[in-house]
Amino acid sequence: MVSYIVTGGTGFLGRRVVRGLLAADPTAIVHVLVRAESLAKFTAHNDRQPDSDRVFALVGDLTAAGLGLADGAPRADHVLHLGAVYDMTADEASAHAANVAGTRSVIELARGLDATLHHVSSVAVAGDHRGKFFEEDFDLGQNLTSPYHRTKFAAEKLVREAADLRWRVYRPAIIVGDSRTGEMDKIDGPYYFFSAISSLSALPAELPLPLPDLGATNVVPVDYVAAAMVRLVRREGLDGRTFHLVNPRPQPFGEIYRALATAAGGPVGIGTVPGSARALSGLGHVPGAHAVRDFLFEQAGIPAAVAPHVGFTAEFVSESTRALLSGLTVPAFDTYAERLWEFWRANLDPNRGRPAANAPQLAGRTVLITGASSGIGLATAHAVARRGAIVLMVARGVDDLTAAAQSVRADGGTAFAYPCDITDAESVDLLVKAVLTEHGHVDYLINNAGRSIRRSVANSVDRMHDFERTMAVNYFGAVRLILGLLPSMRERHFGHIVNISSIAVQTKVPRFAAYAASKSALDNFSEIAAVENRGDGVSFTSIRMPLVRTPMIAPTDIYRSLPLPDPARAADIVVRALLERPDRIDTPVGTFSQAVEMLLPSLKRTIMHTGFRLFGESTAAQGKSSESATASAEPARNALTFMAPVLTPLMVMPGSAARMSRVLPGVHW
Repeated sequence: MVSYIVTGGTGFLGRRVVRGLLAADPTAIVHVLVRAESLAKFTAHNDRQPDSDRVFALVGDLTAAGLGLADGAPRADHVLHLGAVYDMTADEASAHAANVAGTRSVIELARGLDATLHHVSSVAVAGDHRGKFFEEDFDLGQNLTSPYHRTKFAAEKLVREAADLRWRVYRPAIIVGDSRTGEMDKIDGPYYFFSAISSLSALPAELPLPLPDLGATNVVPVDYVAAAMVRLVRREGLDGRTFHLVNPRPQPFGEIYRALATAAGGPVGIGTVPGSARALSGLGHVPGAHAVRDFLFEQAGIPAAVAPHVGFTAEFVSESTRALLSGLTVPAFDTYAERLWEFWRANLDPNRGRPAANAPQLAGRTVLITGASSGIGLATAHAVARRGAIVLMVARGVDDLTAAAQSVRADGGTAFAYPCDITDAESVDLLVKAVLTEHGHVDYLINNAGRSIRRSVANSVDRMHDFERTMAVNYFGAVRLILGLLPSMRERHFGHIVNISSIAVQTKVPRFAAYAASKSALDNFSEIAAVENRGDGVSFTSIRMPLVRTPMIAPTDIYRSLPLPDPARAADIVVRALLERPDRIDTPVGTFSQAVEMLLPSLKRTIMHTGFRLFGESTAAQGKSSESATASAEPARNALTFMAPVLTPLMVMPGSAARMSRVLPGVHW
């Protein structure tokens, strides 16, 4: 019976090596180093694997003194050291703790057990060496240009120089997914370039795209590396040797790109531009060129620390290793590139949550609407449900919300009711947790719940609570929901947030100081959040909604005399915001009011003050009973007659609106 201790046995490569060792020897026993906090996850995964009764957890920590083995280690014939920080973006301290200090502890473990140490190094130890790099080569004076390169070199050096230790070193090239299934566990190495290639796939496949000469790389699928290691570990008489687990020939970037572009359906290129390698090298010496390069890479989703290190100036010789692996060969990249691409697109693509360009944008999408039990919210719920969306309806009143959701379902839609008071932080936290647990994500958030108070500032001096309650719903409630859902939207690289703002933000109508201020706060928050999250696929639309005949405006008597649109018309505007995702949707009246304020501020204030004097306080603000509502409407009609010459040119601007929309990108009418 052969016994193994494996570090990194829960990793992408390590899991396959463990399974290979067990399959090759039905008597083998494997102990896998597992951190205490990962023990439950390891057990759940291991129970689903064949031969799980021969795999045991060894609780410890690669970065702790003595590997954190409080009860010591079991007997072992071989110690396989795969545990390391492989992230090219890791800082020096993190990489050193795992790759160097961890390796020192593993050496002591193997020496104490009198076991053979199988150390997984990397071709990165070759650094910037130019020319052939043989398996017996190590320190040839090469420069090591990243924490990963330096710590992997230092770790291998410790192994090679350890006294009284039997060792073998394995240097894999850049490991990609399984050549048979395409499976990969994370975005790493060449996968950082997949998003850029995906963007190019929108171009015609026949486009004669010239490619820069970026040199050559070396990639191998994980199944080849695992199978090769299992063979070499189990073979006797190989102690003190190093094995290159690499593609036997360098792979030009153009070759890798063409295979992936073919899989993506994009332009495959017409070949590399002669002399581009020298030109790019020369640009590297121009002051500021590296900063520009790094910025461009980051914009394409490629970490600046990764881009310079996916190519090699060394050619890795592997004849001796391949002679030991008779019958096991590295498959050509173009034979499995499509499987890598399909797995990435389905499981790792940061933009996989976004709707396809030719797909119905709302069908099957999850839309959360606040204030959904009546008015604009309910009309919008019906509108998006008719387009195939899954509607999550949120409101305070349980009975009204239940009835509203039933009405959507009766209309053939899919709707779920979530009672919630968005002014209550705990209630919102529970809502977000429930929604993400039950539906996985939210594609669209519509912040529609609102509170309006029509009262002059002079009559509000003893009513601070009016301002607090208005902000609690219109601003803090909406922001609380945005913050709760934003992380999952960023993770999926897709999300759109629609805020039902108000024309009052633009017109600054008197007696609406509390309401306009709260909506202005949300507008400004969202404009900043939109800029910050643009690169992560999360966008915002603010709809400066005109007055709509809803229950919210019912207490204001004068609105009964105005020709206002109904909630169904407002819902059409919201649907447009979901489909087109502009920055804002304004009205000609609101935009004209802003223009007058900027160009003729005194005239604007005179008009507003005149309206303030003509339009009285609300019934509630005057302390009047509802019976007086009819009588109070007559002065409003007279006031509207007086204001008609001012309002008419603002309301009738269809041609101007169309023309102005072309010069105001992001603003729709």
